[in-house]
Amino acid sequence: MSLYEYERSGNAQKLIGLLKRSDNAEVRRRAAEALGRLEDHDDRDDIINALVQVASENDTDGVVAAAIDALDEQGQDALEKLIATMANVDLDANAADWVKAKAFVRALDAEIPELRMAAANALGELDESDAVPQLTEAFDDSDPRVRARAARATGKITDPRATNPLESLLTDPKAGVRREAAEALGRISNRQALQALLSLYDDDDERVRRIAVSAFGNFDNDRPVDPLINALGDEAAAVRRTAVFSLIELLSNVPTEKSHQIRETVVEQLSDTDDATVVDPLVEILQESSQAAQRRNTAWLLGRVMDDQQNHDAIDALVDALADGGQMTQQFAATSLAEIGGNHVERKLLEIAEDSDAESNARGHAVFTLGKVGDEETGQRLEKLLDDTEDEQVRKKAFSALSKLGGHNASP
Repeated sequence: MSLYEYERSGNAQKLIGLLKRSDNAEVRRRAAEALGRLEDHDDRDDIINALVQVASENDTDGVVAAAIDALDEQGQDALEKLIATMANVDLDANAADWVKAKAFVRALDAEIPELRMAAANALGELDESDAVPQLTEAFDDSDPRVRARAARATGKITDPRATNPLESLLTDPKAGVRREAAEALGRISNRQALQALLSLYDDDDERVRRIAVSAFGNFDNDRPVDPLINALGDEAAAVRRTAVFSLIELLSNVPTEKSHQIRETVVEQLSDTDDATVVDPLVEILQESSQAAQRRNTAWLLGRVMDDQQNHDAIDALVDALADGGQMTQQFAATSLAEIGGNHVERKLLEIAEDSDAESNARGHAVFTLGKVGDEETGQRLEKLLDDTEDEQVRKKAFSALSKLGGHNASP
């Protein structure tokens, strides 16, 4: 049988045999890789022991590197066993995290880069802030993979002491290192970290731009508005969508006294932006977000950036928000529907208004909005609704709407 077939059938013992005894270095390397992919296997202890044994050998043909990577895939306990063996220390299951961290810190100076990478990974998982100084020293490692893993680890620990060193990695020649540094700064999210990311919205690497733009939503001021607007014109669709999401997060995060000014700035800047670029992600947020602040800001913004009454998906999303959103979301959705107008808006609002099983507040908002967008036929249907309904809130809203449409002169 072939290596592939052994892996497919989960025959760990055959793979272990090849890893230990094959005369072909390429076969041993591939066997190690396959063992790393056999997660939660019944023979997991045997797999880890075999990989640790091979990874501890003085081998320069790539087998050791593959074994270390395989142990990394197997999980934290597998790495701990490797480090304990190579450092000749006792890391039993009950060892304190700081004891494990000290062993992994020593492994950051190992000759094999894959071991340094694994050590950085493990320190990130342990979340030991005492290891941050040693991890940031690894930012000078000659291997970009180690620099990237060390940056990722500091991002998991989220210790602000890593901010300055991470900022220095933003100009690293390797895009993978810049990506991890940007991601880590976004996780730390203090003022200095976010400020450092502002320069990355036009990085050459698409993923770096997307990570930076994603972090802009964590600001509590209007500093990232211009970069976010610029990012809406990015050549990469993923960056454009991320910019829209971040704009909504930004509006949700800024203090109340600043939110109106920033919303107006955003609308002004978006006036020259392609409609679909902004509208489609907003519809997605409105449909899928569970955060009230995001939903109400999205509902408000949709009515200001849409200029297409035929975009039924966007209109339907606003109608759904009016029907089942919180009070502020319902109010903003109604305001936006009034801004958009058109036949489809009227039809959808009439469906809610005339649905006796719908929530009273939603029906009231629908009726009131119809007073702003309805025509003569709408007025006739509201006349009938006013006469037939027993819902006092709907009656009051219907009377108000009819007064705007010029119909029904009776008192509410």
